[in-house]
Amino acid sequence: MAFREYRIGCWMFGFALSLSMFVTIILPGLDISSMSSTKIALEKQLTYGWETGFNYYDPFLQGKDKPVKVVLTKDPMTGKAIDKTDAFVFPAGTHFPSGLTHDGILGDDVQKASEELGKIGQADEAQGGVFLVRSTADDVPYIEFATATKGWTADATLKAADEKLLAGSGKTMFVREGCWWCHTLLPEQTQDWQSFGRPPLVGDFNGESPTTFGSDRKAPDLLHVGSRNSSREWMVMHFFNPRLVQPHSIMPRYDYLWGDVDADGNAVDLPGWDEKYLAYARGESIYPPAVPMPAADSEARKLIDFVINLK
Repeated sequence: MAFREYRIGCWMFGFALSLSMFVTIILPGLDISSMSSTKIALEKQLTYGWETGFNYYDPFLQGKDKPVKVVLTKDPMTGKAIDKTDAFVFPAGTHFPSGLTHDGILGDDVQKASEELGKIGQADEAQGGVFLVRSTADDVPYIEFATATKGWTADATLKAADEKLLAGSGKTMFVREGCWWCHTLLPEQTQDWQSFGRPPLVGDFNGESPTTFGSDRKAPDLLHVGSRNSSREWMVMHFFNPRLVQPHSIMPRYDYLWGDVDADGNAVDLPGWDEKYLAYARGESIYPPAVPMPAADSEARKLIDFVINLK
């Protein structure tokens, strides 16, 4: 009979914890799995690729193993003009998102259209390829494997691109740098509509991991920030030193993401820039020092691409 109360208490605690996990994790998961992917969910899967954050393929969160989103105005194979098109390029070996590798993620109608019309069953991670997001006549979104349907290869598509966005790698920077500690990606169904845009739907998150909802809002919600402000120059100044555009901002500087050289190959001299900026702050100079544009492969460029792509 000794310590019977403790044993009962442990059983009760275990039962309460298990019930809590079932209610907070399993039940919402069943609800989400019953939802079909929206067009936004398909675009996010193809933009961000497989798991974002710490994983076997990117243990130091450097933005590796990610697709490239490109904007096309000409056919990569024929060179003929086409309507402005967003394409998602997976270089050979880049891991596909779960919607392409697991049944039950996209939703029945979306899965069926993606297989029958989009030919996603022919896609192979080892070979890579190019994907598009399309809609049927009944407005059902689906994924098209353009490498099979149009003959677009990854190399040819990257070469023909008018614009390249490293938003998939940029999401890794967003997670690694803790941006979601202050910025949410989840407007609420309140007055948020007026400032931050429409709240997302449940189906907008199918296949995305993690969702980066954010746990607190000390700064503006960023879900649709690319629609509110698409200026890359403004973003460059803001991330290099937020006080350049918001004098009372509490956001930390991310100038260290620039690396050693800028877009022109010139050395990034952070101490020298700080001296000039302090002279400007003291009123000794009329204009602040110019902010160097980040190099094409810099972590700053990746993070900025991610934020601009939030629309």
